[in-house]
Amino acid sequence: MSPAATALTVIIAIVAIGTMVGFLSGSRERMDLEQWTVGGRGFGTVLVFLLMAGEIYTTFAFLGVSGWAYSRGGPVLYVLAYLSLAYAASFFFLPQLWEAGRKHRMQTQPDFFNARYGDRYLAGFVCIVGILAFIPYLQLQLDGVGIIVSVASFGHFGRVPAMAVATCLVIAFVFANGIRAVAWVSVVKDFLMIVAAVAIGVGIPLAHFGGIGAMFAALAHARPQHLVMPGATTDLGHSWYISTVLLTALGFYMWPHTFSAAFTAKSADTLRRNAIVMPLYTLTLALVFFAGFATVLILPHVQNGDLALLTVVRHTFPAWFLGVIGGAGALTAMVPAAILILTAATLFAKNLYRPIFAPAMSDDGVARLARAMVVVLGGTSLALAIHGSSTLVSLLLTGYAMVTQCFPGVVLGLYWQRASAAGVFTGMLAGVLTAVLLMSMHLDPLFGLNAGFIALCVNFTVALAASLAIPARTSAAARHFT
Repeated sequence: MSPAATALTVIIAIVAIGTMVGFLSGSRERMDLEQWTVGGRGFGTVLVFLLMAGEIYTTFAFLGVSGWAYSRGGPVLYVLAYLSLAYAASFFFLPQLWEAGRKHRMQTQPDFFNARYGDRYLAGFVCIVGILAFIPYLQLQLDGVGIIVSVASFGHFGRVPAMAVATCLVIAFVFANGIRAVAWVSVVKDFLMIVAAVAIGVGIPLAHFGGIGAMFAALAHARPQHLVMPGATTDLGHSWYISTVLLTALGFYMWPHTFSAAFTAKSADTLRRNAIVMPLYTLTLALVFFAGFATVLILPHVQNGDLALLTVVRHTFPAWFLGVIGGAGALTAMVPAAILILTAATLFAKNLYRPIFAPAMSDDGVARLARAMVVVLGGTSLALAIHGSSTLVSLLLTGYAMVTQCFPGVVLGLYWQRASAAGVFTGMLAGVLTAVLLMSMHLDPLFGLNAGFIALCVNFTVALAASLAIPARTSAAARHFT
């Protein structure tokens, strides 16, 4: 059997196992809206950990991080900093969010805004922002599948067919079993991700340099500027690093899928325990960094940084192991794609269509519409991914610039009773428009700062000022909320 056939066979086998687990995961449950979206609020520490890790550690962590370590160098270290800060913050505010979710039977992020501020139009706007932020994130996942299968098969299986097959599989098991499918496929994905990260992070430096320390010594000698700010760039310096860490740490749990994942826990203590253990998983990212940095010297002329990891794996390991890495990477893309599509479909059906266009629609009707939207969103995401060209990390940061604009509304809603719907709505609109304007004019970074962080500062300022200036019309909702 040729190396390409061997690698492709292993990839297909791993993806098939993951898909089978997704189909079997909810076979004993009645998939009503509550089960489909938040798993009946019955997930324990282990399953919440696997679900959140499955949502968080995506193609960005597998290919994007190694790609930026290869092509940009030092600036990629922002990833380790923002994850640590996000987990520390989650220990304090996610349990409070869970309590509010249990009290008001929340299933989605817009449910929070509707319950706290009593304004369905604000909730609808949050829904739209969330769906728009998902577009680059979904493109990132499907791009990743195409890259992984194409490189691992030595070009024998094209990028577009790989994305199409992966999209169909994701749609199928999400349509059938919702959030339970995502959580249980994450079990397979996370096991393979750890094996892959250890193998490449340790194996590649060892095979080519004799060890990790020797690899860094060689890189520091040959390319000393690559390991410090701004690395191989001209504009991603310390100001960009700090502002990007703050933006992404504050926005980490503002993604609608990670936000609603908190509602799947069976207790607030489950979320506290999860915040303690999640940083351990971050250690795998350091290993992926090592592979990207090593590739700078091993294969210095890779044109697309996102291809660096799989290219060096193909150069270093036998074909069967390339298949294992490729299969792990494919599931690492498919699991987040599944939760993104599920969440976006639920947001559209439950928080946009029903309250504005069909207030009398039942939960069963919402569930049916959400399932139909899974198919629509999956097809739309595939079309966008086929024609996309941005790097994986750039796609993620674009999404962060949008979704972090929900943060002021959440934190003010939890801790400041004076916060009003008008103030939060005005601030969020100002933040989104600022982010879109700066990024469309290619002013990112601006004055060395991440454009999304500048937009967040505008958002906070306007929300605070407007809430103080405009008489709160939602005080009754705020009192009921607490």
